[in-house]
Amino acid sequence: MLLSFVVIVLVFLLDQGSKYAVDVLVNSPIEVTSFFRIVKVWNTGVSFSMFNDYGSIGRYALIIFALAVVLFLLHWMWREKNTAKRICLAMIVGGALGNVADRAYVGAVMDFLDFHYRDLHWPAFNVADTFICLGAFLLIYLEVFYKKKKGLKNA
Repeated sequence: MLLSFVVIVLVFLLDQGSKYAVDVLVNSPIEVTSFFRIVKVWNTGVSFSMFNDYGSIGRYALIIFALAVVLFLLHWMWREKNTAKRICLAMIVGGALGNVADRAYVGAVMDFLDFHYRDLHWPAFNVADTFICLGAFLLIYLEVFYKKKKGLKNA
């Protein structure tokens, strides 16, 4: 269980540290490759900037919702016997807490990883979003495929 909390803290610190570095160092977009650049974008909504226009009510509603999800995931993590699944849940929790911290202290989440092909852009995202998606993907993988591969009914 200790490893799970270490992962939460590491993800949170990586997220907050990367956002701090971008905030201090990036004033205009930095072209890294022909398909990737570092930008500074503030998102007051959620994924793909949904619910961007709800002001402070939306901000606090999103904080409360995210914290409720975090509590649910922590409860699940506490009860989970599988270490790999606990690590996946910890990645999601660490990322969620990173975005909650932004929303609570700044009022918006900083996104800065911008992948594109010519004028087609995937919405910018951050380290927290990366760990949330990676943790969720790996958790789904473990739930769907691990049991089948190992022939286990209650892995």
